[in-house]
Parts: sequence; C-alpha cells; structure tokens
Amino acid sequence: MEELNQFEEGRFSSKALEDFRLIDQAVQQNDEQAYARLMQRYKRPVYHMILKMVRNVDDAEDLTIESFAKAFKSLHKFKKDFTFSTWLFRIATNNTIDFIRRKKLNTLSISNAYTDSEGDAVSIEVEDENLNPQERAIKMQKEELMQIFVDKLPPKYQKLVRLRYFDELSYEEIAQELEAPLGTVKAQLHRARELLYEMMKSKRDHI
Repeated sequence: MEELNQFEEGRFSSKALEDFRLIDQAVQQNDEQAYARLMQRYKRPVYHMILKMVRNVDDAEDLTIESFAKAFKSLHKFKKDFTFSTWLFRIATNNTIDFIRRKKLNTLSISNAYTDSEGDAVSIEVEDENLNPQERAIKMQKEELMQIFVDKLPPKYQKLVRLRYFDELSYEEIAQELEAPLGTVKAQLHRARELLYEMMKSKRDHI
C-alpha cells in the first residue's frame, strides 16, 4: 500500500490517518487486532446506516457482518485516495441494495444521500430495477465470504446460520424447519451473530 507524502497527509483528518495505519498493519502484517480495531470503529455507524435502509434489526445485523467480511477480503485493494469510511460505507450500501433487490423490499432511504464519518456527502447510486443478471454470482460470493466464519462456529449454530444466510429463510421458516420455538431460534441466531463478531476480534482466527 502506498505511503502518503506530507501534502497528502494534510488532506485527511487524524482519524482517517489512523485508519490508514490500521489498514497497513492489517494488510502487511495480517494483524487481527488491526482488523478488530477497524470493525470496532465503524460497526455501529455501518449498522445504523443499513438499518435505515432495510428497517429490520435482524437483517441489519446480518448485513453488517457481510459488509465487513467483503471489505476485509478486499482491503488489499484499498487506495488512499479517499477515506476508509467512504469506501466501507459504499461497500455496505451496495451490498444492502443487492439484498433489497433480492428481497424486493420497499424502501424510501436508498435514494437519499448520507454523510460518512468525515462529514462528506456520499450519494447512493441505484441501477434500474430490471433483474440483476449477476444475482447468482452475488449469492455465491456471499456464501463464500460467510463460510469463512460459519465453519468456525460451534456445530449447534452452524445449521441455524446456514438456513438464515445461505438459504435466506425467515425466522418463522427456520423455526418451522427445525420444529423449534420462534423465540429460541431468534435467541440462538443472536448468539451466533455475537460469536461471528468475536471471531473477527480474536487473535486465534483469521479474516
């Protein structure tokens, strides 16, 4: 990753420069703590941005995990032409728009602009509403990214997560499939999401 000269450094805030340092550590040294720090910095704003788009707490939590997984997998491609937060929010936005299209959700938020952590307005571009020819490829990519984390879950959570993420079943459908109480399914999936977050922060696990 390229180094910034003194003039370029002056373009960015101290927070953005700290992000660049963490990215260098993560990419060059495979530093899991650097990945964890980036996630800790931006998990909440990314989650709230996604929540405004999908208006569903459970979907927003799922999509937040996916967005960080995609961002971390492509982190070596990040260029310091703009802030990490701008780049991350665009990845999260595009991933959420794909989800909205697949689910055919009605939303009023995707046509609005939002402001990233640096105060920059970032517009959300939405393509035409025709069937996305890359829908199958997107689903395969999603499954590949999430499989990295799911394989490390305790066995009792793996089936739940696969039904939710890969098969895209609703909570009610999962409860019916497993013949389990709806409340139990929601509680166990919530715990599974917590474990996925913890994996990203663990020294023993790799992104």
